Order: sequence, then C-alpha cells, then structure tokens
Amino acid sequence: MASTETKHEICSPLMPRRNALRKTCAEIVNEVRQSLRVQSTHRPFTPRDGHRQLFGSASIRDNRPPSAFSLHAQSFDASDSRPGSGTRLSPLDHKPTFSVPCDADNPFKALPKPPTSPVKPRRGLAGAGVRARLLRPGSLTRLPPLEGHRNVKEPLNAGPGQKQLSAKQLSSTDHTAGYSGPVKPGPHTTASERIVQSDVDSAVRPKDCKEDSTTEPERGDNKGNKEEDAESLMWNNVIVPLLQKLESAAAGGSEGSVDRLCDLCDRLHGTLAEADMLGRRCKKRSGILRTLFRLIDLNYAQLNMHIAQLCLALCVSGNNLLNICKLIFQISRTESNDILFQNNSVIDSLLRMLSNEHVSASGEAILYCVGTLKFLSGNTEILRILLDKSFICVAQKLIQKLCVVEETNLPIAGHILVQLTTILRNLADLSDSRPLFVSFSILPALCQVLQQHCEDQDVCMNISRIYSKLSSYSECRLALAQTPDCYQLFLELLSKHHQKQDLIVRLLFTLGNLTAKSDEPRLELFQCDGCMRTLLRLYDIYQRKDEPPHTVVQKGASPPVRPQVADDVLVKLVRVLANMCIHPAVGPPVAADTACIRLLMETLELRTVEESEELLVNVAAVINNLSFYQKETSAIKHNQLHIAKLMLKLLLSSSTGAMLEAVRVYGNLSHYEDVRNFIVRNKGWWTV
Repeated sequence: MASTETKHEICSPLMPRRNALRKTCAEIVNEVRQSLRVQSTHRPFTPRDGHRQLFGSASIRDNRPPSAFSLHAQSFDASDSRPGSGTRLSPLDHKPTFSVPCDADNPFKALPKPPTSPVKPRRGLAGAGVRARLLRPGSLTRLPPLEGHRNVKEPLNAGPGQKQLSAKQLSSTDHTAGYSGPVKPGPHTTASERIVQSDVDSAVRPKDCKEDSTTEPERGDNKGNKEEDAESLMWNNVIVPLLQKLESAAAGGSEGSVDRLCDLCDRLHGTLAEADMLGRRCKKRSGILRTLFRLIDLNYAQLNMHIAQLCLALCVSGNNLLNICKLIFQISRTESNDILFQNNSVIDSLLRMLSNEHVSASGEAILYCVGTLKFLSGNTEILRILLDKSFICVAQKLIQKLCVVEETNLPIAGHILVQLTTILRNLADLSDSRPLFVSFSILPALCQVLQQHCEDQDVCMNISRIYSKLSSYSECRLALAQTPDCYQLFLELLSKHHQKQDLIVRLLFTLGNLTAKSDEPRLELFQCDGCMRTLLRLYDIYQRKDEPPHTVVQKGASPPVRPQVADDVLVKLVRVLANMCIHPAVGPPVAADTACIRLLMETLELRTVEESEELLVNVAAVINNLSFYQKETSAIKHNQLHIAKLMLKLLLSSSTGAMLEAVRVYGNLSHYEDVRNFIVRNKGWWTV
C-alpha cells in the first residue's frame, strides 16, 4: 500500500519528473548559443541644410554650376529655333578651287563683282526690314503689330528710343496694307537675313495675303487649308487681343497689374489648350514666346511661374528650356514661394521633362529641374505630392539614363545625381514610399550608381543615407541583401573613403542592419575579398583619440579623429563584428584573429564606461559571442585572464548594460580555472 502511494505521488502531475530536471547536451548547447546576441544601435543623425543651394557648403566638386545667376528677356531666343549646346564643328581642311581665272598676285581680282545698284524692295514692304530686325533670333524688343487686328483700341508701348504711335498712326501703319507678297532674296541678301525673312514669312504672315491663283492646290490639301483657316481665325480674333492686353498690362508696371497679368496668362494658356495649339503645333508660337519672355523682366515670382508653366506647355527647347528651368529654380530657392508650386501643373511639366529629355542634349536643364524638386522636397506637403505623382518611377528611369551616359557627360550626370539622391533620401522618410523603392528596384539601381561614381563623395554620401534609412525595414533590407556584389561594393567604399567619417558610419550602420537578422548575409560579407582586413584597418584608424596639439601629422597619415566621431564609427563597426560572428562558420576564424582580439582589448583599456558606454557594451558583446567558440586556436582562450581583468571595470560600473554584458562574458570564461580563481580572489561574485 505504501509503495503504491509512493508511486502515485511520484507520478502525480503536480510533481515534476526526476529526469525532467536534467537537460541534454543539445539543450545546453542551444541555450548557450541563444546567448549570442545581435547588437542594435541608433541610426546616424543627418541635420537638414537650411540653405537652398545645388551643393552644400562642404562639397568640394570641381566646375559645379552656379546656384545664383541673373535672367533677363535678352537671355532667351525669340525664335526658339536654336538647338541645344553641342559640339562645334571644326573647320574643313580644304582649299576652295575657283572656276574662273585667278590672278596669282591677287586671287580675288578676277572674281565677279555684285551689281552696283541692288534691287530695291517693293513699296509695300517699307517696314519689312524693321520687322525682320525685330524678329531676329535673340531680339526681344517690343511686340510688332500683329496681323488681322486693324482696329486697335489699346496702343502698344514704344520701345526705347521709339515714339509712341497714336491709334490713327497704328491703323495707317498696319502691315497688312499694301502687302504684295514675300521679299525674294536678292544678290546682297546674307544667310542670316534669308533666315529672318523666312521667319517673317512663316510666323507673321498677314491674313489678307492670298495664295497665287495660278498655283493649283495639291490633292488632299483641303483639310489642311481648313485647319490653317481655323487657326488663323483663332489667332486673329482671340490670341492677338490677349497678347496685346498682356503688353498693355505690362506697361502699367503697378503692383495691381500683376494679378491681371497672371489672369491673362491663364486665359492665354486655356485658349491655346482648347484650340489644340500647345506644344509645337502653333505655327506662330514664336510671337507668343516673344511676348512672354518680355514679361520676365518685371521680376514677379507669381507671374514668372505662370510664364514658365506656359512656356513648358509650348515645349520650348535648347537655350530657352535651360533658361525656363533656371527661372523656376530661382523661384524655388525662396522657401516662401513653395505655395506657388502646389496649385498648378509646373511639377507635372518638370516630371514630364525628366522623362523625355536626354542628358546629352539637355543635361544642364535637367540639373536645374531636379535641383528645383530637391528644394521642394524639403516641404512635407510637396514631398507627398511628389510621391503621389510617381516621382520614384520617374527617378528610376532617369537613373537608367544617367548610368549609360558617355564619359564626356559624366560630370553633369554626377551633378544631377547629387540632386536626385537627395530627393530620394527625403522620400525614404515616408512609410508609403518604401514599397515603391522595392517595386521599382531603386536599391539595386543605386548600387549601380555607386559603382560608376565611387569617386564622387557627394553621390556616395547621399546613397549611404538612403541605405541607412531603408535598411532598418525588412522588405528594403531583403531587397538590398539580394543585390549582387553589394557587400563587396560597400567594403571597397569603406576602404576608398576611410577618412570620410559621415560616409563610413552610415555604410557600417547599413552592414550592421543587413547582418542582424539572417545568417546568409553574415557569411556572404565575411567571404568577401579583404573583409576582415578592411574592417580591422578602419578599427585601427578610429581607435585613436585626439593627438596633442603640438603633434604634427605627417603627410599621407590619417588626421586625428574626434573621440565622439571615433566612438560612433567604432560602435557601428563593432556591431558588424558582433552580428557577423554569430554564424558558426564565421565565429571561429574571427575568434582566432589575434589582431581583432587585440583591438577589442585595447578599446576596453583606453575607454571608460562614463565616456563610451555604448562602445564598451558592444565590445563586451563581441567578446561574449567569440568566447562561445572554445577552440585551441581561439585568441580569446589565450587571453582569458587578461580579458577577465578588463571585464571587472564593466562589472563594477554604474551602467546596468555594461554589468550584464560583463556577467555574460564571465559566464563563458568561467570554464577556465584561471578565470574562476580570479573571480574568487576579487570577490566579483559578491557584486553579481
């Protein structure tokens, strides 16, 4: 009976089984392995630059474009027919041969001479020379009288040095009266005059000028003629009056006229849109652009925004596109003008331009366009607008174009990338943007940019800031970890820019994030060529503190490092080591690396808990992880007693974190008899 009760008592569910108190060897090892902990740290802080400039004050770029400049009406090309800046053709190495006999002494003696009496222009074109001069590319004098508008109620203002014409004089000097057809180039007509005359004939052709009745129209031209007639009616009856009202309102020059000018620009924009005359479809767009360019000299930001919006809708190109982008850039430099960009289509036009223009032809215009968006991205509301307008998609396409530019365009591509990556850095703060960074493959694309522009510290710095932000989130961290050769690229950048402290700390923070959650990145990083060599070299550089003031740093040597900056770099670097050595294939060789263990012990000797608490806690965590691998080759085992003595400093400190890490290290080192004797002698176990 007693034996039955005893048996029942032992088997009672309230009593633990005797063998349950014992743990298997596998369970013990698993518990110890769980003590290998991943280290975390805060992301480096990046203060915002309050000055709106293309490049920061710390930038050391060569031949960087200016952020300040002046723009006037004369800066624009009235005809908008000049191509963008390109390569000038070199003169031909060719000597002309003359078909007429030449005198050896005077080769030009036998050339035919022009007639002494040049052909006189027709009477009906007495003012043609003036109009040609006014319409010459680059000339931005007053708007010439426009066709089909004889009864002008509002006289135009005369230009400098010209007399004001009365309404009667304006009607009597109507260029449609007495017009007898275009002037044919004579023997004295120069090439530039023939171009100007062609511009006059095509852009300001009077409506009363009829086609030669003897010319038989081609088949299928009836529809085209009807379209031309409709455009001519719209031009004469609607657009011309609006242009003249713009001229009249601009002549007022009062503050109250600005709102009227903006309203007239909106009406003109709407009229052209309804008539399907935007883009380059309007044959007389040069007359519209000429009027708009003159209004820029009034220097009103609100008005210039309307002008820029309409000019972009008219698809200006070449020098005009560059100057319009500069004009918008100028406006965006003033933070109070941000409101002007929120309620119009300028941002849409800029994004469309980034998608359509090529760096080789419009590189500088793209630069100022992206620079404008960079300034605006500092505004939270506009940053949200950029995200909603699929800026990340536009950025992805632009990055692709910038990665395939020719070597001659690499400098301007670098300037553009500095602006573009700043916008992406700001967008990375929005939680809604992170899935888009992944879906549009921005993170791998930025790795490609780093490979091509590894010498550009500004580009590398901005991309490192993007990575340090996004690598804290699992979906972005996974996308970056799957990018081929990203670890090798980061190590190369760490080696190349080892003195650029802000860049180093962000790259190390990113590597720490990548190695924090998965074994695969830990092994892949460790297996990269020169991984430990690069990390330990950085460790040695940033281990030093400020050198005495009288110490002269030799040429080629690294400059002294501030303790605060050095600590921040070392915290991120030691975190990478702690995370990386968790992998069972990485821990033993790192534990056997005497240079690594020496640097860790040196940090414990040089720093105090009061000034470098986070660093010492991380160093203790690395030693704890490495002390798990108790092999004969382990440098931890060979320096067990020295490490135990250094841990006593952390154990007796007032920092709870430092005390806990020291206890964990003692737990692993207590396998060695020398360490146990040291603990007993110093009564460290009483403190615990």
